[in-house]
Amino acid sequence: MVSIAMTRTPRPGSTVRGSHTGKPVMALLDLLGRRWALRVIWELRELPLTSRALRKACGGISPTVLNDRMRELRESGLIELDDRGYALTPLGRELLDKFTPLVAWAERWAARGGNAYRA
Repeated sequence: MVSIAMTRTPRPGSTVRGSHTGKPVMALLDLLGRRWALRVIWELRELPLTSRALRKACGGISPTVLNDRMRELRESGLIELDDRGYALTPLGRELLDKFTPLVAWAERWAARGGNAYRA
């Protein structure tokens, strides 16, 4: 059985997967931890994409899952639909900017052979 927290868009102040505190960071982690959510945001980093182009860019995403993620990300104010397709909102762009240090860290990690704990 799917829990109610899995079927609705995570919101600060509400119970979300893994937390009953309602803390905004927990709601964000729930949203971003959903299948394909980060990939959708990543694919919109450079320019708006139509639903079809976004599906192609994401590879194996099903139309149902894509529609679910798009709805959740729109309700969360991270993406919007305009005449060019789906695009990051200013809030979504700000979130993506927060990933820049993570991308740099991942590059350093990969250069070590994927083992950050190696001496």
